[in-house]
Amino acid sequence: MSHAPSPPGPPDGTRTAPATAEERCVAPLTGRGRTGRGGTALVTGASSGIGAAVARRLAAEGGWRLALNGRDVTRLEQVAALADGIALPADLTRPGAGRRLTELVLDHLGQVDLLVAGAGVGWAGDFTGMPAARIDEIVGVDLLATVHLVRAVLPHMVAAGSGRVVLIGSLAGCVGVRGEAVYSAAKAALGTFADSLRYELRGTGVGVSLVIPGVVDTPFFDRRGIPYTRSWPRAVSPERVADAVHAAVLHGRDEVYVPGWLRLPARVRGAAPGLYRRLAARFG
Repeated sequence: MSHAPSPPGPPDGTRTAPATAEERCVAPLTGRGRTGRGGTALVTGASSGIGAAVARRLAAEGGWRLALNGRDVTRLEQVAALADGIALPADLTRPGAGRRLTELVLDHLGQVDLLVAGAGVGWAGDFTGMPAARIDEIVGVDLLATVHLVRAVLPHMVAAGSGRVVLIGSLAGCVGVRGEAVYSAAKAALGTFADSLRYELRGTGVGVSLVIPGVVDTPFFDRRGIPYTRSWPRAVSPERVADAVHAAVLHGRDEVYVPGWLRLPARVRGAAPGLYRRLAARFG
């Protein structure tokens, strides 16, 4: 899908929201629960897994202009072709990559109404045996790249007075998971980041959603080094997570667990941490 670039912005690089409905093409999102259907969406991690499912879900709804980011160029272009979006491959762990990606989206589509930060990697095993390079990769991809991208996108949403940031967290970030210490830490930090941003953005028209899946049936588990073999909890499909993302955007929800019952262990962990730790140590 190709789009003509929007007119260049002011010399300092700051872009303001289009002034007319015709220029905006679609109704804007708001951060106060009155989310509109459609807009311009930037989805990261879109070459596979949850990100690709989100791209397909938004495309199926219609009304969305999609900018899709990922590191696997071939797969990203395939997803973009099916979703009628533009593929913007980039490694977001590179210095300045988030800013450059944001500028590309603005140049091609003129605005960013929705950011779905779906890029993520994992590693499973004892922390003492974890390679230092994998520590840097997980923190870089799952936390730092997302924070830098949000930092680049957010001023444009605030200036427009509308928008939504959707961060893909993990139950591991709520309760901690054996054998995934660094991944759990990165996702926990992402959850706290979402809370802090939500408070800061109150009254700006920009909302922040945290989608918290448990086990998702994606290539993630093969790539982390150890496949998921437990019979319970069962893995959910990435399409189910994409539906949760859509619900968060449509209804302006701050937090969505996938599946919903996962809220229970998170609440037990918060209300009775000692009991939770004993249960987790016994049952994993």
